[in-house]
Amino acid sequence: MTSAARNPQIFARHLAIGLAGYCTFVNLYSPQAILPLLAQDFGVGPAEIATIMTASTLAVALIAPFAGTVADVLGRKRVIVAAMILLAIPTIMVALSPNLSHMIFWRFVQGLASPGVFAVTLAYIGDELAPHEATVAAGIYTSGASLGGFSGRFFAGILADLFGWRYAFVTVAMFTFAGALAIWLLLPREKKFLRSEGLLASTRQMLSHFRNPLLLATYAVGFGVMFNFILIFTYINFRLAAPPYSLSATLLGGIFVVYLVGAALAPLTGWAVGRFGRRNFVIGTTLGWIGGMLLTLLDPLWLILLGLTVCAGCGLLCQAVSTSYVAITAKAGRSSAIGLYVTSFYLGGSFGAAAGGIAWVMAGWVACVAMGIVMLAIMAAIVSLKWPPVSPPAPASPIEAA
Repeated sequence: MTSAARNPQIFARHLAIGLAGYCTFVNLYSPQAILPLLAQDFGVGPAEIATIMTASTLAVALIAPFAGTVADVLGRKRVIVAAMILLAIPTIMVALSPNLSHMIFWRFVQGLASPGVFAVTLAYIGDELAPHEATVAAGIYTSGASLGGFSGRFFAGILADLFGWRYAFVTVAMFTFAGALAIWLLLPREKKFLRSEGLLASTRQMLSHFRNPLLLATYAVGFGVMFNFILIFTYINFRLAAPPYSLSATLLGGIFVVYLVGAALAPLTGWAVGRFGRRNFVIGTTLGWIGGMLLTLLDPLWLILLGLTVCAGCGLLCQAVSTSYVAITAKAGRSSAIGLYVTSFYLGGSFGAAAGGIAWVMAGWVACVAMGIVMLAIMAAIVSLKWPPVSPPAPASPIEAA
């Protein structure tokens, strides 16, 4: 039996952390599986409709450090709950959008609200938990995020086919309101939080993170992770919606069941890091990710799905390790340090959507895969050169790590 199962407060905290990841990403990624349907309704091409993904990720990148500085002053839990409530409002407005321009605007607003949930949740993890426990909790958060990403895509596809895409977005918004209430009830108040003296002091702390080369290297890894996630899981929809596959919105949403593999693996990152060390584990994971991308170039649908499964699992493992590394490395101004990581992460997503559109127009899916492999090679080189070669400690049990 895990410590979380034995202690109701730990279980409630883990559930709240998982819900924060789930609700954020169910909102951010719900349009992804229905992009071909939206493109048809609005009469635009793949590169144009992908701007609704770029808009939200760019907004997240712009606001994330400031969400961290506000949380350093106001506290963690109150910012998380307030941002959850605010996140649901633009989701409703997305459902009411009469044209693509309106949808892009509300997706941007949606992105502005998101960092107040997940960036501050990660700061809460770093503040309240010991390093190994923080890695475990980050894995649980990543599992929730991956489940949210899957659910947003999967259920949006089903609801879009049954009732229309507008109904799908309204459903996501209602669930987000319910999630805010659950987090308010379940998440313990922070006990180790040290309030910043003010926004100016918190901003100075944020700028000091740029002098930490280890944080900068980890930010670069985050950039590459999200670059590839958006690149892969945006443009694969257009490949599979076209002949010879011709998958419907429901089936495209079902493709994202591959995220469940990442959700199952992410809580084991604490054990994996203890067994192999952060640097070795991430380098090995990026190599596996490259293999997964190569599989998606093959024609049989089952091999494409296998490749996407490998990509999702490897990407979420990289994300769990790097986010927890930021929380552990930053000794002060942890919210702003994580906010900068989130900025880099979602800048990567914005570049992945935009660069993927160029690659798609030039040479289709083959060019997208080539671009992703180059980014993964850069990530592996950064980790190899900049992350310290710490000898792995004695391994913990996978069950204990979960």
